[in-house]
Amino acid sequence: MKTYEGLFILDDGGKEEVSKELVDKLQKSIEHAGGRVDKVQRMGARPFARDTRKRSSGFYVNFIFDAPSTTIAELDAKLHLETEVFRWQFTEAIEPPVRKPRKIPTTGVVEK
Repeated sequence: MKTYEGLFILDDGGKEEVSKELVDKLQKSIEHAGGRVDKVQRMGARPFARDTRKRSSGFYVNFIFDAPSTTIAELDAKLHLETEVFRWQFTEAIEPPVRKPRKIPTTGVVEK
């Protein structure tokens, strides 16, 4: 299983908050496709750089989840049918390498 990050732009219809049911519906879609959601980040309503399809803003939600590679294709096909989801993007989350702590050279003298 790989770790993915899914960014969704939801049609907010001019509201400040999107219904909790819509976010839960997206989470259930991910879980139904075989994923396991680790974290949900509600980023809030944000304006677009330019108006798109007569919309000027959207509600951003970010999901971090573990899933097999076939899940992304299944979610992509299903999201084309959702009218509340304006845009989505999936990226594979790559964790930075773990750095070892730096060793401090010792002089061999013990201070008291």
